[in-house]
Amino acid sequence: MIDTEKVKTIVERFAAGTDVFLVEVKCSLSNNVEVVIDSDTSVSIDTCAALSRAIEAEFDRDAEDFELTVASAGLSEPLKLLRQYRKVLGRPVEVVLRSGEKRYATLTDADEESIMIEYKDRVEVEGKKRRQTVEVSKRIPLTEIRSTKQQITC
Repeated sequence: MIDTEKVKTIVERFAAGTDVFLVEVKCSLSNNVEVVIDSDTSVSIDTCAALSRAIEAEFDRDAEDFELTVASAGLSEPLKLLRQYRKVLGRPVEVVLRSGEKRYATLTDADEESIMIEYKDRVEVEGKKRRQTVEVSKRIPLTEIRSTKQQITC
């Protein structure tokens, strides 16, 4: 079986000195290896191909047969690392909480423990008959978040 830690080491060595970073490595029992990378700017197909070649060069196909997939973290994939959260600061996101609540908001801050979002909400205001739209800022602990995805706007 392919060693996940060895693959991580190869990816980190490949990414050293670049803005590319490792998001996830999955190795199945049937030796299907999936590597997901991201970048502070963008990940090109050439970068994925070069990383794939670098990983394959470290393993002997005759000794161990495996299937390798190297991909970039897609826009529809949930954010997993703090670096990914910081990459999308100021952009619209969809946050799904463990309680099932869903918020469409702008990500304004992210740290190791929580994120800060801003969104518009209709609330009752004392002295007014109708609900009023107000700007809400909310800090959410990462432990309460099921997923956060970047939203694509036109």
